[in-house]
Amino acid sequence: MPDNNNKTETVARLDYAGVNQYWNNAQPSILGPYMMEGFGFPASAGQFRFQAERQIVERLIGGINSNSMLDLGCGIGCWAEYFAHHFSKVTAVEASKSLFNVMAQQCASLANVTPIHGDVLSFAPEEPYSMVFLGGMLMYLNESDVIALLRKLIPFIEPGGVILCRETTVRQGTVIRGGDYQVAYRSVQTYTDIFEQCGIMSVKVEENLPYILMQMGCESIKKWKKIIPAPLQAIPIAGRLTYCGLRLCNPWITRVPALLGRTFPELTNHFFLLKPAISEDS
Repeated sequence: MPDNNNKTETVARLDYAGVNQYWNNAQPSILGPYMMEGFGFPASAGQFRFQAERQIVERLIGGINSNSMLDLGCGIGCWAEYFAHHFSKVTAVEASKSLFNVMAQQCASLANVTPIHGDVLSFAPEEPYSMVFLGGMLMYLNESDVIALLRKLIPFIEPGGVILCRETTVRQGTVIRGGDYQVAYRSVQTYTDIFEQCGIMSVKVEENLPYILMQMGCESIKKWKKIIPAPLQAIPIAGRLTYCGLRLCNPWITRVPALLGRTFPELTNHFFLLKPAISEDS
């Protein structure tokens, strides 16, 4: 989650104008799209999380066809670049101009990557995909649009193909936050119910431990900022020390809150491996 001093409020629906404004002004770095800016973490923290998540993805999608894939809401293109080495064709769609420019430059040398600057909801698929990747994108859509998007994608999933989502989650229900950073956090059960409405079955749901590790750091620094007066916070030092401590104590530190009966961090994250459900009549 972003680090800013602006108050957030719980709202009924996301205002897409506000969502778009935030991402058009987002820092195009490995930390920005991962919501890790402003905590004093080094860039290596974002690289660590990305590399650790890659291992999860490799395990989840092993064995699927490596034809064409679609990366919707691709950000600065880290995943698009990675997928380019595993699929024959990658279509990468990003609405934020600043993030798109970095992605297009990063993937410029990859002939099998097609960058598209456009809104994910208006994107019209034209070919079948072995995989569609939604990497933290559904949380910026209202539920009705999540359903509409998924239903639009289903006919373009080739036989044996999958949809892979990675979404920040809460433990129960749905929490929609307004303000400068607007986002809809949903529980695993809420996402499962949405997928079922769309005729999609969850093949596997896996907790994203690299996210949880870094989120423990983000939420700890936020508490530090609330307790310590601003002139004494020394965020660059506190952030680096926090990151080093998390790395040294990984992975057992992620298990400590549960052992103590605490729900920390507030936010979690999960990968959802999905397939279109096969009807009994087919």
